[in-house]
Amino acid sequence: MFQLPLYTQPMLATALRSFHAVAQHGGFSAAARALNISQPTLSTQVKALETRYDVNLFSRIGREVHLTPAGRELFRTTQLLTQYETEAEDLLNSFKGLHSGSLRIAAVGPFHATDMIVAFKARYPRIDISVQFGNSQLSFERLLAYEADVGLIAGVNADPLVMTLPYSSHEVVVFANSDHPFFDRDSISIHELQDQKIVQREIGSTTRIAMERALQEHNVSIDVMLDLGSREGIWKAVEQGLGIGFVADFEFIPHPNLRAIPIHDADISTQYFLAYLKERHLSRLIGAFREITLA
Repeated sequence: MFQLPLYTQPMLATALRSFHAVAQHGGFSAAARALNISQPTLSTQVKALETRYDVNLFSRIGREVHLTPAGRELFRTTQLLTQYETEAEDLLNSFKGLHSGSLRIAAVGPFHATDMIVAFKARYPRIDISVQFGNSQLSFERLLAYEADVGLIAGVNADPLVMTLPYSSHEVVVFANSDHPFFDRDSISIHELQDQKIVQREIGSTTRIAMERALQEHNVSIDVMLDLGSREGIWKAVEQGLGIGFVADFEFIPHPNLRAIPIHDADISTQYFLAYLKERHLSRLIGAFREITLA
């Protein structure tokens, strides 16, 4: 019996979209809200998909929902389908001169991202932009998971799926509050960090990686007081005297009770990159953002 190709079957397309939303949002309630449909309708669509192909896509334990091995494989495919839909829409919009569309950015922080977004919006004011902030590793993972179109990241491991283009490099400096002996110094030696109380970023932070590498090379040990997952938390902890912190020089914001101090005898820097999936190199939106970013 002749059967239409899968992508021409509207009911299957709807069920796949519902499955993708549940997998992406981690549950039926959140997925229903994202798709603006009722949860019973969503559940029925996913159940119909499982029944039709005699497969379990989710394991349900109480209110928790987890992808089965089959579900994980299908999710990888629906991620591609969703991305191709976006690419098709972007392509069609581009014939109108990039007057509409959306661009999702994963960035390590607001400093570079804000400047780039302002420049991009000045040229393409009708493009919607959303930004998710996180450390470099998280931003890289969002790119690979098709949760972001471009990444503004610091150094990460090379990946054959991802194109990375350098756009800036910055020195890592120490910053301390006004009660610390370093506050009035023009610079310090890396060896003066020996046994200093330190407040540092979480694992995955490129600034932390750069400092740990330099400290190890110079055989310097520090006393880590606290790991924090946000720049704001680090700044507040340093201001209150819990320890000193490390920051890329361009990220340091002048503050009456804090001061940035260079390290004069160690080359410690972070490199920043524009990243996107190689398979998306023909995207008009990504190309336009790349042009402005690297200008």
